[in-house]
Amino acid sequence: MRLIAKPAPDEYPAYAEMYIKLVPGDGLVLDHLARNFEFAKNLVLSLPAEKLLYRYAENKWTIKEVLVHIIDDERIYAYRAMCFARGEKTHLPGFEQDEYAINSGANERDINSILEEYEAVRRSTIALFNGLPESTFSNTGIADNKKDSVRALLYHLAGHELHHLNLIKERYL
Repeated sequence: MRLIAKPAPDEYPAYAEMYIKLVPGDGLVLDHLARNFEFAKNLVLSLPAEKLLYRYAENKWTIKEVLVHIIDDERIYAYRAMCFARGEKTHLPGFEQDEYAINSGANERDINSILEEYEAVRRSTIALFNGLPESTFSNTGIADNKKDSVRALLYHLAGHELHHLNLIKERYL
């Protein structure tokens, strides 16, 4: 896979640092995405079915909801990256993650269905970024009233996944 340099701090909003810092700076972010999916899949399939519906505190998401949230977030951030790579000048909207989770129906879904979607989205994300011209990784745009570069969006979505996988290991197991 190709090397994609880690973004500079001026390429993303300050809040995104918590995600971006979790991703190694070796430029192999697409490889990390492929391996992280396999880790997530193996982790989730090792758990008893009832654990997938566990909430570590009131109003916290279940593991199934967390997985669908990761999928939703990846779709949105990859879409933003595609738009900015193509030169989109229109400001893109934000999204309300808690409303998405409430309306996801994740807890009623079979875990294999969730993992199938997760894998499809992940393959699509990797294919998108593998196909972008090198010159587009520094393109920027505005989404949710915040400026991001294409490469920052990629690192954000990779770090966001790691953040949630870490939370699963720390609070759900």
